[in-house]
Amino acid sequence: MSILSPKSKGDIGEKFVVKHLRHNGYKILRKNMRNICSEIDIIAYKSDILAFVEVKTRTEGQNIPAVYAVDLKKQRKIISAAFKFISDNKLKNQPRFDVAEVYLNKITHKVESINYIENAFTQGGNYGVF
Repeated sequence: MSILSPKSKGDIGEKFVVKHLRHNGYKILRKNMRNICSEIDIIAYKSDILAFVEVKTRTEGQNIPAVYAVDLKKQRKIISAAFKFISDNKLKNQPRFDVAEVYLNKITHKVESINYIENAFTQGGNYGVF
């Protein structure tokens, strides 16, 4: 059993989420978009939905849901980066903030499951999942 670096684990999760979004009719606008505010893992578009997606990849068997890693400080950074992206690109869409929890098999490092949470948090910094 090899141990994956956090970056490798994250890359596996992000690639899987991109496939998941495309399969569900989303167009991927940007991946790993960085600006002065923060980094956004995936920006996806479908109809009039502009989804800013934070991907959290974990090994199966961890007791704490991955969504909890997106704390208030991280939410604020993502929200700031999203509004900068919207402003810079002169978009009119309301943003939606999603979190994708990806769980990998401990041995094979293959994706075991995904929990895609739409509206996981709001501009007011509240979790939408509770």
